[in-house]
Amino acid sequence: MASLGQITELRNFGAATIHEAQGAKGALDSGMKPIDPTSSLAGPALTVDARPADNLILHYALLKAKPGDVLVVDAKGFMEAGPWGDVLTLQAMKAGIAGLVINGCVRDANSIIGMGFPVFCRGLSIKSTAKNQPGKVNIPIMMGDVFIHPGDIIVGDRDGLVVVAQDEVDSVIASSRVREQKEDQIRKAIEHGATTAELMKLADTFQRHGLD
Repeated sequence: MASLGQITELRNFGAATIHEAQGAKGALDSGMKPIDPTSSLAGPALTVDARPADNLILHYALLKAKPGDVLVVDAKGFMEAGPWGDVLTLQAMKAGIAGLVINGCVRDANSIIGMGFPVFCRGLSIKSTAKNQPGKVNIPIMMGDVFIHPGDIIVGDRDGLVVVAQDEVDSVIASSRVREQKEDQIRKAIEHGATTAELMKLADTFQRHGLD
């Protein structure tokens, strides 16, 4: 299990750095966006398999969540209902939940932003939901082509979302540190007059494509 220090370090690296550092894998699709572009999140996934237009399982999931968890909900990409709003947000914050990632919509966006709770979703919908259909909690789920296990670390910021397998946290942190150091060196070199073309040795590639 990832430590709080490791989760904080992953959050500070950011989603893009982690995605590249772990071999360009684990990124959720670009349709998943934060409702507040300034928000970010990081934490172990409490996975939720939900039925479209029904939020019964979300109420149940809040009873099972631990402080620091990120609720990762597969609502099947359904866009015509908002199964999450400000009331569930208040309860989530009381429980110490780190944020919500939902393959679907939410509502009460302004209230949620004002409460400071990180939410990543596919869109907004004012339409209500039922509370009739059971789902499942803490099972492996798929979002697009990304497989998410309970306990995997979810990192999200304005750039997007990335999943880090819980047994790869140490290696991903090490790779991210190396990538950050390399990019710092590139920035310093540019400040001293170097160009990206020089640093990345692109002259031969330019010539091969007739870019004189």
